[in-house]
Amino acid sequence: MVWIEGGTFTMGSDRHYPEEAPTHRVSVGGFWIDPRPVTNAEFARFVSRTRYRTVAERTPSAADYPDADPDQLVAGSSVFVKPDRPVRMDLPYQWWHWVPGADWRHPQGPGTSIRKRPDHPVVHIAWDDVVAYAEWAGKEVPTEAEWEYACRGGLDGAEFAWGDEFAPGNTLMANTWHGEFPHHNTRVDRFEGTSPVGSFPPNGYGLVDMVGNVWEWTQDWYTAHQGQAHACCVAVDPRGGTEADSVDRAQVDRTQPRIGRRVIKGGSHLCAPNYCRRYRPAARMAQAVETSTSHLGFRLIIRP
Repeated sequence: MVWIEGGTFTMGSDRHYPEEAPTHRVSVGGFWIDPRPVTNAEFARFVSRTRYRTVAERTPSAADYPDADPDQLVAGSSVFVKPDRPVRMDLPYQWWHWVPGADWRHPQGPGTSIRKRPDHPVVHIAWDDVVAYAEWAGKEVPTEAEWEYACRGGLDGAEFAWGDEFAPGNTLMANTWHGEFPHHNTRVDRFEGTSPVGSFPPNGYGLVDMVGNVWEWTQDWYTAHQGQAHACCVAVDPRGGTEADSVDRAQVDRTQPRIGRRVIKGGSHLCAPNYCRRYRPAARMAQAVETSTSHLGFRLIIRP
């Protein structure tokens, strides 16, 4: 693990998505952090020793989803499937599909395998899976502030984890989408999906894949930045909001369970200039804790 000396930095951004604003000063204590996201090989070792079954491998309970079609209550996860033509950008379910049998061992669904991907980040990991692995490993999940501080690599206020230029000297610094998302990927960075960890240069702290490749879970319940930003003083080791406040208020179907959401950070190989410019330290999204996807993983820390 890599030691990150604590300090104060400018969190968030006023130049991109509204949920990143406003910028505000935050202080965090020192901590150790994994230099890379947890890999398939590392997660397989955990499963081998504990016989753990991930959320994606379990059949959903009818008691938890009383209004669901019983035929839909099967083990599975959300998988990105590239359309074969341009599609409307406001309808993400044209490229996101619930795939029965998709899980960390079968990232694109039945018939696919991680056998040749031991050094790729593990995906299809829901929040309970992160907690189980962390307890086994004797580590913890970083807060959003700790994660963003580490991602910046000592470059306070920089646009990216490596500076203000996306491809300095024409060098690609992260696994992101190149081309017209979601139907055309030029693969100029050599990768269509996830990449082996460390395929791109580390940031100033020696951490790889903090941006791109896969989104990463943080500990914080999702809430707006405004509360911290309007405080009288620098926020010290903030811990985000509450579970109740993190629930999606825009959820239309009131008969469905109200699921808490945590902050995920870093963007993924699916982030593209025409759709999701979230391959930046300040970028953040809300992720329902019971949901896993083909572009979401995690890394852990130890607080002294």
